[in-house]
Amino acid sequence: GVFYALAVSSLSVVGVLMAGWASANKFALLGALRAAAQLIAYELPLLLAVVGVVVMAGTMSLQGIVEAQQNGSIFGWDGIGNPFIFAQIIGFVLFLVAAQAELTQTPFDMPVAESELVAGYMVEYTGFRFLFFFIGEFGTAFAFAALAATLFLGGWSIPHVTDTGLANVLGPIVLITKIMLVAFLMFWVRFTYPRLREDQLQAVAWKYLIPIGLANILITGALKVAF
Repeated sequence: GVFYALAVSSLSVVGVLMAGWASANKFALLGALRAAAQLIAYELPLLLAVVGVVVMAGTMSLQGIVEAQQNGSIFGWDGIGNPFIFAQIIGFVLFLVAAQAELTQTPFDMPVAESELVAGYMVEYTGFRFLFFFIGEFGTAFAFAALAATLFLGGWSIPHVTDTGLANVLGPIVLITKIMLVAFLMFWVRFTYPRLREDQLQAVAWKYLIPIGLANILITGALKVAF
């Protein structure tokens, strides 16, 4: 379920702190502390973005969320089901911004700022150990893309395909295509925008994303009760 997926993703802060502390390097430790502050700050808008989807679907099961999108309709028209990206476009944007920060990718790459922190918490790691950090970063990017595709884009569902065999063949292709589209957006942002300052980075999370996320939940809950 979505609860398990988000709980596992939040464990990354422990590994980052352990990596910085175990290096016995003050710059690595500073990088780890910066990274921990950032990861904790952006966990909140990430969770708030998902709550709107859970309210609309009425379940925390990923399968149930996909089925709710597949079987739904947009103002009575069920041609493409009801992908939650239309009703939860604010949540989708929040999710992508928070995921970008969780990945410590530009413009939220302060923890690994080479010009300021000599590469952050991974500075003492070379070779295979350094490779693990980058595999983890890119792997997590596609994991978040898969979660976003499932929560907001209908996942592996194909409206009006009732043949189980055909759905089993086309479902993975549809999901992989959606994952690639979301991953493209993530990496497009990474290679486009400049790095934020540390104070700007924290301000984006606490002053803007979290209030917007809370407002989105309130509006979603009100509309859910009304309609």
